[in-house]
Amino acid sequence: MHLSSKTANSSRSFHFFNMPIAGTFCRFRWPYSDLEGGKNRPALILSEPDDLGDVEVAMVTSSELHENSIAIQESDYQSGILPKRSFVRVDRILKVRRDVFDQLAVSVHGGFVRSVRRAIIGQGARQFSRGFHTENRPGDDPERAPFIAGDTTVPYAGRVFTEDEVEAAVGSTLDFWLTLGPEGEAFEKELAALLGVKHSLLVNSGSSANLVALSALTTHKLPDHRRIQPGDEVITVAAGFPTTVAPILQQGAVPVFIDNDPATGNARMDQLEAAFVPGKTKAVMMAHTLGNPFDLGVVLAFCQQHDLWLIEDNCDALGCTYSMPVERAIKLGLITVEEASGKLKSSSPFASLDLDLGTFTAPTGSFGDLSTQSFYPPHHLTMGEGGAVSIVRRPPLKTYAESFRDWGRDCWCPSGKDNTCNKRFGWQLGELPEGYDHKYIYSHLGYNLKPLDPQAAIGRQQLKKLPAFIDARKRNWETLRRGLADLDEYFQFSLPTHATGWRGVEGTSLSAGETASTSDLNFNWDSSGCRTNPSWFGFMLRVRPGSPFSHTALGRHLDEKKIGNRMLFGGNLLRQPVFTQLRKDRPNSFRVVGEDGPLTASELQLQLSASTSGAAPSPLPGADEIMHTALFLGTYPGLTPAMLDYEIETIRSFVKSF
Repeated sequence: MHLSSKTANSSRSFHFFNMPIAGTFCRFRWPYSDLEGGKNRPALILSEPDDLGDVEVAMVTSSELHENSIAIQESDYQSGILPKRSFVRVDRILKVRRDVFDQLAVSVHGGFVRSVRRAIIGQGARQFSRGFHTENRPGDDPERAPFIAGDTTVPYAGRVFTEDEVEAAVGSTLDFWLTLGPEGEAFEKELAALLGVKHSLLVNSGSSANLVALSALTTHKLPDHRRIQPGDEVITVAAGFPTTVAPILQQGAVPVFIDNDPATGNARMDQLEAAFVPGKTKAVMMAHTLGNPFDLGVVLAFCQQHDLWLIEDNCDALGCTYSMPVERAIKLGLITVEEASGKLKSSSPFASLDLDLGTFTAPTGSFGDLSTQSFYPPHHLTMGEGGAVSIVRRPPLKTYAESFRDWGRDCWCPSGKDNTCNKRFGWQLGELPEGYDHKYIYSHLGYNLKPLDPQAAIGRQQLKKLPAFIDARKRNWETLRRGLADLDEYFQFSLPTHATGWRGVEGTSLSAGETASTSDLNFNWDSSGCRTNPSWFGFMLRVRPGSPFSHTALGRHLDEKKIGNRMLFGGNLLRQPVFTQLRKDRPNSFRVVGEDGPLTASELQLQLSASTSGAAPSPLPGADEIMHTALFLGTYPGLTPAMLDYEIETIRSFVKSF
């Protein structure tokens, strides 16, 4: 509302225009619908006069009942004080002329005015988001945009957020720090606490996280027998996302591929020993496929036996947990005997020690030496682009990873800070002169892979919602599994690692509000004593051999029905164009472990070609099966019950059409 007067006293106007008044209080008849029906009350002046002599004011009240208000503390006053404890209403703003109000001899500091301004903008951002981002709200949010079957797209994944994230992003942008700063520092500490790891470093993507994690293990600051150097080997898995493998090649190391188990999507653990070469193998680097943890018990024992690094690509698996017998956890160095006999010392809400059952449980991303996260929109939480490297137990790895992330510099000062080491001009490294500025000394060939602080502000809000997101993913997976259960004539369904079967109607499915840990009641388990509790990234289907349709035909049909679906990323990566070319250009740049042992590039070429034509079995049958038969639907927390019902009915109708 704009209040004005047709005339203005020139002397008062002169005083008004030449004296700063923002931050002072005034009193006038605050209108309900007009001045006659108003109430005389104080207001805080927020601005200097504009060209028309108008200023912005915010209502002041003594009531504590208004949610959108800021309390004025005694320390906020610069001069004078209001007679009552007062609050500024950030949702009651007017523009008025000077001759409408009487100025009071009371004022507040500029910092308080800034906080009011910030709250007003934040309130506007929240209102905007509630009105225009309804399709991005959680699936169980009553304010989410309604789903219209056949008209509304059912994404396989996407951003799920509310006005909280929008306000946080706007607020951080107002600070205009931009590059990684206080929000980033806070996020890193919160993520590390969530996972129960020593440190987490933010980067600009999950792919960059993999690059930084692998690069950190190439530093000359590690002992030679642990350092990954050109020609050294890193064991990985054939079917998956390419940037789990790319950093190995980019650093001049040799990826050694083992096959996938189609039932879990993860690596075949029985091939680990065949992939190992003494003196050459330095690490294992693989992902938890679609939020299904790989067999950490076996991999950790293998790495411990051969003194290998483990990098967990946890990009699709934030919030998953892995359980094993306490005795095994002690043997693998995950907990001490003292911890096993008492309370587990972990900040992670996902970690636990059940002395009655004798089991140790911890989140994926906290088992390896290093782990990585992605915060791209389809993932478990998002900041647009973004990722993280977590340093699980060995603090020196933080310094190495941070160096590769930050241009390769030797200095570990945070951005905008100097002389953390207290000897900025006291170093002599390389062939530089003694005392050369430590902020410009470089020990590695690094990158600049930091995200922006507003992204971290978004991520901090997402972290608060992660438990609800995880439960939603588990419920959505279970809903799809139950809805398609009687189609096992046509489909093979995924199982969590260590599960031997799904119990179906005999199991206990999750409903809203239940704890996610009960999901393990829906499966039968092997005798290892280990269990997995996936935070599913997707619901994978494999079309059985002999079915009257292919996974491509199913995917095309779903696409026509506006149902998002994806194949398992790159499928068998060895059949991707980049690797077919690599076999020609650099035939010794990678190795494959087949059913009969390691294959040279020429042997691999012959076997892959022969298996394509059907003349010979595939050297990677599991990866090929996934490539030829698998696709996955979404489980992300933006899915509504109506969307899931539509997906189930669409698939059932498609199958019945044959």
